[in-house]
Amino acid sequence: MTARILHVSDLHVGTHEDDAVEAALRSFSARLEPDLVVATGDLTHRGRRNQHERAERLLRGLGPAVMAVPGNHDIPYTFPARFSRPWSEFVRLWGTTTPVHRSETLCVVGLNSVRPWRHQSGGLREPQLSRAAKELADASDGALRVAMLHHQLIGAPWRTRKRPVARRNHVLGALVDAGAELILSGHIHQGAVSERHEFEVWSDGRPGVVVSVAPGLGQPRPRRRGEARGIVVYEADPGELRAGTWIWRGGDWGLTAVRRFPRGAGALMAD
Repeated sequence: MTARILHVSDLHVGTHEDDAVEAALRSFSARLEPDLVVATGDLTHRGRRNQHERAERLLRGLGPAVMAVPGNHDIPYTFPARFSRPWSEFVRLWGTTTPVHRSETLCVVGLNSVRPWRHQSGGLREPQLSRAAKELADASDGALRVAMLHHQLIGAPWRTRKRPVARRNHVLGALVDAGAELILSGHIHQGAVSERHEFEVWSDGRPGVVVSVAPGLGQPRPRRRGEARGIVVYEADPGELRAGTWIWRGGDWGLTAVRRFPRGAGALMAD
């Protein structure tokens, strides 16, 4: 059985919405029929109530179940609300900042990497990582085990000033040790996909993990070079995980890259 996830990030509702992009995304989701839509933060641009509500309508309107975690733009920009009730609007609509989705084919754990006292950078504490490990350990046999957060764990081809999640190596190691097969994020408006065996010295028997950053769905800085408007689709079979990047061009979503990765410790079979 194939599990299918549609990954969107960085909508930045409240800046440059595009009705054509949103309509095409709804049509794309209807054709794709994903099991789950995941949104890795920055649903809004300034964390305002009307922006949160519009982002929720867009995401819920795609049809499938939606999991969302907050980004650094999803909390109030005004004081004292930024510290006294940073998650109130997000939780009002989504119920929690740390969602979990379970099915026969998927186990997806949401992590809140936003720190209200920091404008851009994010981090995860040990209790958050321990909770993720417990949730992933309870996944159904054969289910794709996924962790999702806003702040990125890998870089992208173009230079960005945005730092990855604090203690990146520790966070990545903890999620890998917890059994995550796919780690999703956003934040940098640049797409990047890599697999553990491509960047880590390893020996036989260590399972792989795919780390993926989605391009931004919104474009608050439309002229900035290196920031694509895009989405990512993941499809997982028992032996293989595929990641397809779709970019907005010519008035529709166009497939620009597909990568295949083995699940488990083995290698891909050659075609």
